Amino acid sequence: MKPYALDTHLVHTDRLLNSPEDGAVHTPTSNSVLFEFEDVSDLEAVFQGKKTGHVYSRSSSGSAVALQNLLNDLEGGVAATVFSTGMAAISATLFSLLRTGDHIVVSQFLFGNTRSFMQALEDFGVQISFVDISDSEQVSQSITDNTKMVFCETIANPVTQVAALQEIGEICAQENIILVVDNTMTPFVMFDSKAVKSSLVITSLTKYIAGHGSVLGGVVVDTGLFDWRKYPNILEKYKGADANLWGMTQIRKRGLRDIGATLAPSSAHPISVGLETLKLRMQRSCENALAIARYMHASDKFKTVHYPGLDTHPHHQRASQLFDGGYGAILSFELADGIDFREYLNKLALVINATHLGDTRTLALPVSSTIFYENGAEQRKAMGISENLIRLSVGIEDTQDLLNDFASGFR
Repeated sequence: MKPYALDTHLVHTDRLLNSPEDGAVHTPTSNSVLFEFEDVSDLEAVFQGKKTGHVYSRSSSGSAVALQNLLNDLEGGVAATVFSTGMAAISATLFSLLRTGDHIVVSQFLFGNTRSFMQALEDFGVQISFVDISDSEQVSQSITDNTKMVFCETIANPVTQVAALQEIGEICAQENIILVVDNTMTPFVMFDSKAVKSSLVITSLTKYIAGHGSVLGGVVVDTGLFDWRKYPNILEKYKGADANLWGMTQIRKRGLRDIGATLAPSSAHPISVGLETLKLRMQRSCENALAIARYMHASDKFKTVHYPGLDTHPHHQRASQLFDGGYGAILSFELADGIDFREYLNKLALVINATHLGDTRTLALPVSSTIFYENGAEQRKAMGISENLIRLSVGIEDTQDLLNDFASGFR
């Protein structure tokens, strides 16, 4: 049990958990690539994993470890590893744990780049079933003898389908299958991944965690709920004394060290600072998103609005049960017939047309012609993405200013 409320814990956790040198309240950045050992035996022991320490900054650094400590503590995990981006965390984790001939069950609503990576996995001989992750029965029916993993997002980007996380967690626990949850849209201040029995939690730190559109990063956290002793793909050389760490050890060795998608030490600092205001920013963004969704839903200028906070959303009740403090800060919409979305977006003064999400600023993006363009019309249709769909990543601006801006687009 943490001694303080989460708001307070976020502000003080770096200095209390990592005890930075010289009375600093943030862990200082260490840019050294190499590390000196006075005794060669110590160098050998650290290299072989018999002692803790750093041998080369591609594998670890003081800055990365300090951030890993924070994120692992806040997620309630047993170990965490940070990467250069969220996609690096996904690809390194799956490459590390899967083999040719393995089967995984994946959400058919995946973010475009993640979907593209899944197709790359298929090229390496991993079998993939794309299913409606909001229907746990489809997940259950897709499991085969060689199924090793289920991969899903909490809220899909951009149509906001909510995964049947509680039911899927039970299925994976019963079948001894790794459940990997991409928690980018609903970070730990909103969603307790351990409550649904997630095995691994992956988050793009670039988005809400850092929050200001100024740094890239990703993380995978092992919740400690999966028994790696029962997982056949762990190599013998990574089976240390603590079986809880087998999975993360293999991710760090095969995924981080061998692939090399290392988080720069200079990036760890702004991410940890962003953590301090995460709850405040998420609360404000969620409040703004709900207000905008209600405005659009009530207006005849908008044909469709996708947001879990609306009681008309098919997964509203599920979202209410899973998430605390809001329904996320992503929504999507289509304008009424006859209104050109490009002209409308170009008229907005406050909302920024940009490819990003999780920022302090509100961002708009036509998704079919940008981030889901490579997926093709057939895949977009299966994901529920219309050709005129606009995604909004809602920021922390004044609510009325945002509403006025959306209204101004019709003048």
